[in-house]
Amino acid sequence: MRTPTRRTVLGAALAAAGSGLLAACSSDSMKGMDHSSMNHSSMNGTGTGAPAAAPAGFVAPNGPEAAAAEAKRKPGPERKVALTATETTLDLGGRTVRSWAYGDRLPGQEVRATLGETLAVTLANHLPQSTSLHWHGLALRNDVDGVPGVTQAEVRPGASFDHRFALSRPGTYWFHPHSGVQQDRGLYAPLIIEDPKEPLRYDKEWVVVLDDWVDGVDGSTPDAVLAELAKGVGGMDHSGPDMPGMSGIPGMGMGGAPIGTPAGSTGSTGPSRMLMGARSPLLGGDAGDVAHPFHLVNGRLATAPETFTAKPGDRIRIRLINAGGDTAYRVALGGHELTVTHTDGFPVEQATTQALLLGMGERYDVLVTAKDGAFPLAALAEGKNATALAVLRTGGGAAPDAAVRPAELDGRLLTAAQLKADAGVRLSGKSPDRTVKLELTGGMAKADWAFNGRTYDPAQRYPVAAGERVRLEFRNTTSMWHPVHLHGHTFALAGDGPRKDTAIVLPGTTLAVDFDADNPGLWMVHCHNVYHAEAGMMTVLGYQA
Repeated sequence: MRTPTRRTVLGAALAAAGSGLLAACSSDSMKGMDHSSMNHSSMNGTGTGAPAAAPAGFVAPNGPEAAAAEAKRKPGPERKVALTATETTLDLGGRTVRSWAYGDRLPGQEVRATLGETLAVTLANHLPQSTSLHWHGLALRNDVDGVPGVTQAEVRPGASFDHRFALSRPGTYWFHPHSGVQQDRGLYAPLIIEDPKEPLRYDKEWVVVLDDWVDGVDGSTPDAVLAELAKGVGGMDHSGPDMPGMSGIPGMGMGGAPIGTPAGSTGSTGPSRMLMGARSPLLGGDAGDVAHPFHLVNGRLATAPETFTAKPGDRIRIRLINAGGDTAYRVALGGHELTVTHTDGFPVEQATTQALLLGMGERYDVLVTAKDGAFPLAALAEGKNATALAVLRTGGGAAPDAAVRPAELDGRLLTAAQLKADAGVRLSGKSPDRTVKLELTGGMAKADWAFNGRTYDPAQRYPVAAGERVRLEFRNTTSMWHPVHLHGHTFALAGDGPRKDTAIVLPGTTLAVDFDADNPGLWMVHCHNVYHAEAGMMTVLGYQA
């Protein structure tokens, strides 16, 4: 995601339409905090970011307060993992692309550990630009959260970085860079933290990672997409929540293009990927900004889907992760109901549904009892007229067609707001000590996505204090939905709602969530649409010293 010099990258994008972004992202001017002197994490290889002083009035990411919070998590035995971020060729199932990934697979190799262990991960950067590694959903020590220029140094080309932190909550998580739009390449993988006292009973487990894909397709890259979006859409008014189709005609895009189609051609770096007129009632209007050409389940196209095998009657735990850059997915398993057990790693009062909606960054765990046959696990790209696919096979019969649309996709749908947190993880009843109000502002017209009308500045902090109950109040005045994500904590939705770290805010609505300020440091809050975040819809919560 975003780094301190990203505003200069966006400025270059306006002039260069993406042709020079790669070089700009690897500029030596991108400086962060130097971890080379810390015994829990170190930078090696070619140069580190310049040392940074503790921010005035705020806890430092590597300060004693953060170290004390980590000690309370009681670090246990180490589980060592080596990751290499590298350029590679990926096979999506009959279509090969050049991209960046962890190793040579998509998603990256799953990391699986046990509650109470200490995860010791070395990231080696073999990419042509600096990178980072963010552990999405984890409450961990601040100085390994992976935000260059805020919590730690960038990992420069040829360098490595050692992450070491205690695992204090079981659940379904994932990891990805927090540098530019690198997440919208192949740099992501699941992180599963097992509970040695797991209360659920099941026979098999299936980790399902959803993704929208553009990198390496007909000359496209996420950086070129960002450059195209940064130019806006010709000064059109896209700021009101009740705006109709982009041309002023419902269901039509710019120039009368059919709904959900790209706007044209960039003329230099492949076809246009700006999506115009994609609409979704579930998302309250505009569905997204980017016309990703492919939608994947576990790195595979719908025409060559992954097949998960089981026996009839098997009870299967499916861990769903939306690793997309710009796409919400509506997910269903043909012929089956889903019993929701967790969201964002935390247990909920179990509820049955036929379909689920996942915004970018969200996770859900579900249980299914497998029937006999071959069944489509379909992930509809909400509002984009495309579907990703995998297959559950327990017996004979023809595999589902790539264009299959199981009836369950249009059946009973459950959202996070309908769930209740399991009694064991509910926040205690307490009024907030502090309310941080964040208005979601901006639009496609000027590519000026922001909080409170101010694009991201890593020096700006919204203060909180350790021990407080903090309410975040997100008021969405834009015409698009936004999946908002808080680093280093989980919040609770209203009314004994589920514990989450990522939640959807629909246009024209306000979402209030509460969390306990129990993890000192500097923590990002941002939209998990990677292109909105890069445009400026990010900010920092800072614990006061």
